[in-house]
Amino acid sequence: MCSHESSFQPAQFLLLVGVPVASVLLLVQCLRWHCPRWLLQTCWKPDSQEGPVSHADPLPEYESPGQCPPATSSEKDAFYQELQRPTEGQTVIRQVMHKLLVFSAKEVDYHGDCLILQDMGISLFIPPGAVAVGRQEQVSLILVWDLSDAPSLSRAQGLVSPVVACGPHGASFLKPCILTFKHCAQQRSHARAYSSDTALLDAKDWRPLGQPGAYTSQDECRIHISHFSLFTCVAEARMGREARKWLQLAVFCSPLEPGQSHLQVRVYFLNNTPCALRWAITNEQPHGGCLRGPCQLFDFTGARGDQYLKLSYISKGWENVDDSSCQLVPHLHIWHGKCPFRSFCFRRKTADKSKYCSALTNEIIVTMHTFQDGLETKYTEILRFQASEEESWAAPPPISQPPPCNRLPPELFEQLRMLLEPNSITGNDWRRLASHLGLCGMKIRVAQQVGNRDTKELKQE
Repeated sequence: MCSHESSFQPAQFLLLVGVPVASVLLLVQCLRWHCPRWLLQTCWKPDSQEGPVSHADPLPEYESPGQCPPATSSEKDAFYQELQRPTEGQTVIRQVMHKLLVFSAKEVDYHGDCLILQDMGISLFIPPGAVAVGRQEQVSLILVWDLSDAPSLSRAQGLVSPVVACGPHGASFLKPCILTFKHCAQQRSHARAYSSDTALLDAKDWRPLGQPGAYTSQDECRIHISHFSLFTCVAEARMGREARKWLQLAVFCSPLEPGQSHLQVRVYFLNNTPCALRWAITNEQPHGGCLRGPCQLFDFTGARGDQYLKLSYISKGWENVDDSSCQLVPHLHIWHGKCPFRSFCFRRKTADKSKYCSALTNEIIVTMHTFQDGLETKYTEILRFQASEEESWAAPPPISQPPPCNRLPPELFEQLRMLLEPNSITGNDWRRLASHLGLCGMKIRVAQQVGNRDTKELKQE
């Protein structure tokens, strides 16, 4: 009996110890699968951690848009009809369904035409003969201010241009059209054009474009297209190199008025493209924010750390309301072109009611430094902001000018001819001048022919 009982002792030991251990392991695995990440971090906090680490909460502009219910076929038809409705050459900013869009639409025939999004640096040229004789095509040029339509980028890739759509999707022409938009990559060899052969409301499928048909200059991307879809530009560094892009730092705030106790200043970190600045101006309009001074350029590298905005000076009579004088902007929020901003809130000091103190608070002067992590001693941009109650925030009245003359002096025209007569692959010739003046399509050719005719007249004189 004793030997029989002793033979069961190991089995009893495994039964009493092994089953609870296995149950605990199974429970832990279930927690890993089903518990939220924040609960696991709370339960499994390492003992070596001295204290809680505070992470900057993302601002509203970083939040990805919520999942919208699928659009019905009638809603899709109404969406695309709205974008194809002619705007008579005007640029329209409107939220259509859940997308904030900037667009222009025209009817184009055999003679061709040019669509321009004003103040956005975006144009679409349809050459003569691209549309068959006797036909008319509804053509639209669309700037998409919805980040959910941008490509999904890796840490090594940066968005350096807007997302542009040419409509209607899938339209083809007898001759290639030319789409032009700005980019902010520092090295044009790092800027690569991408295309998504999808409609605007469909799931995007971004793929790089081949070199033929896509040309990138120092600050501009030109794409020859015969099939309308979506386009953008991405910075991709070559092996062993790091990609960089130019930012523009824009400071916004509301006017400083008498009796105003608080003032908030917002600094935007934008791609150095015209449409990015226009987005910030549009975003500030509901809050009464005005652009304060010219934007400042910043050299941003994709291989470095986060961006810091540090408050270094406040004029007397004012104080910082925020708990910290230094704010952080995550690196990828800037690198992926999400147009982030950071703000400081200031208030007037009310301890002293003397005239001297009130005179000090009539004006506020603020100095901020911004730099990437690890580059504070190498490259720091200084932002100075100044506002007073007396200054006028309204646009200055237009200055009356004499009516323009339709003929240039011979000396000035000769200088223009030397600069503009040779055709340039970047378009910096008669075409660019005529486009800037609102002359597109055949009118550009007329302008060039007039220039050549006036040149002959000058030579004859």
